Amino acid sequence: MFLADTHLLGEIKGHWLDKLRREWQMERSFQTAVWLLQPDIVFILGDIFDEGKWSSPQAWADDVRRFRKMFKYPISTELVVVVGNHDIGFHYEMTAYKVNRFEKVFNFTSGKLITRKGINFVLVNSVALEGDGCALCRTAEAKLVALSHKLNCSQQKPNHSNKRCSDVEKLPASEPILLQHYPLYRSSDAECTGEDSAPPEEKNIPFQEKYDVLSQEASQKLMWWFHPRLILSGHTHSACEVLHAGKIPEISVPSFSWRNRNNPSFIMGSITPTDFSLQKCFLPYESRVFTIYWAAGALLVILVLARFQLLTPPFYFAQHLISKHKAV
Repeated sequence: MFLADTHLLGEIKGHWLDKLRREWQMERSFQTAVWLLQPDIVFILGDIFDEGKWSSPQAWADDVRRFRKMFKYPISTELVVVVGNHDIGFHYEMTAYKVNRFEKVFNFTSGKLITRKGINFVLVNSVALEGDGCALCRTAEAKLVALSHKLNCSQQKPNHSNKRCSDVEKLPASEPILLQHYPLYRSSDAECTGEDSAPPEEKNIPFQEKYDVLSQEASQKLMWWFHPRLILSGHTHSACEVLHAGKIPEISVPSFSWRNRNNPSFIMGSITPTDFSLQKCFLPYESRVFTIYWAAGALLVILVLARFQLLTPPFYFAQHLISKHKAV
């Protein structure tokens, strides 16, 4: 199960009513989906929090507590979280302190490989792929290069002799799946389609490198290092499917929060070491939910007023008109 951009509201910008309504909706949606679909593993592709980039230690602890309550999961399911810019800040806001506290809570590192059932997933801290040589950026890139070397050695044929791979731990020879917050570089969402893609007035707005998407340089590095068979990302809050190099699909997962869109969704995947199949699952339109609430509320008011004879029932009103007509 893949979802993205939950944006749990913080103490600064988060109104209590918004928290109560939107977070209750997210909690019930997630718990229902996990109970019904029973995924082996759940990936959340960044921006778990809305104010992680500037929250105080106390506010951070409160946000983490709420997250654990909302996104609790059974023993049979594993939860894996990728970092986003709202969790640690954009590159110019990112600090070692923010990165470390995120890693401590979610057991995430800026370049991490997890292997499940012969499938290799590479988790990327895309915020650190700025390419300016900052300390956190160098650390993140070094980890990714090391993972790339390990994966490339594992995919070599058994009879292929390579001294550089002699002491490398062998992994399943499955092409990896990249999981990150920022999408790889694309100029805009102009080619994106579907009911949960960006609104028409936003599709042709050019994307800014290192802000809306990764830079072209960072995108090429990830492709060269890993040769992935599938890429999943978030950040834009809207759906998109792009083919890189004409053959490698990238799926941008829409936001899971009604605060960011009227029709949130998530993706269910059936994945093997050599193949994958993805299916999108939509949550109810928030506007339709409101319509049902208002209609139910209005009906309840009418019934209460009628019960206490504060509202003339239509039957009695019609009867009164008939009696008046006969009298005339």
